[in-house]
Amino acid sequence: MRELRAAQAVLLPAVAGTTLEQTAKVLGVGRATVARLQRAFRQREQGPRNPEKSRSWGGRRRALLTQAEEKGFLASWEERAQGGELVVLSSLRTALAEKVGHGVAPSVLYRLMARNGWRKVAPDTRHPKTDVIAQQEWKKKRFRKCWRPS
Repeated sequence: MRELRAAQAVLLPAVAGTTLEQTAKVLGVGRATVARLQRAFRQREQGPRNPEKSRSWGGRRRALLTQAEEKGFLASWEERAQGGELVVLSSLRTALAEKVGHGVAPSVLYRLMARNGWRKVAPDTRHPKTDVIAQQEWKKKRFRKCWRPS
């Protein structure tokens, strides 16, 4: 099916004189896809392509750092965390902004940490030695639920 679309992407402009936009509308794809289909069809006609020279779609186009740089950046902070020190987002964000050369949003840092296997460690919602019964008794004695006339 993809080969047929690629052939149509080449034939429609050649035979009918359609533009990329018109061809895209006929094929039901985007304008950029038509150009990609045409290029793929022409490369297929030229013979086997060199996999080293071929471009792959996708990737980290808007990445601030390479994956190796990210790991290196977090390595120093990881040593501190292993030593029991708390790693605070604000200081980490400041250091990243200095490394990159401009400010970064907190979401950028959260995604960077998630990509590298870091997770947020938060304290428990209650103390492990909490006595729930004693708390309930204290609430009953301390706060009476009665209305007094004013």
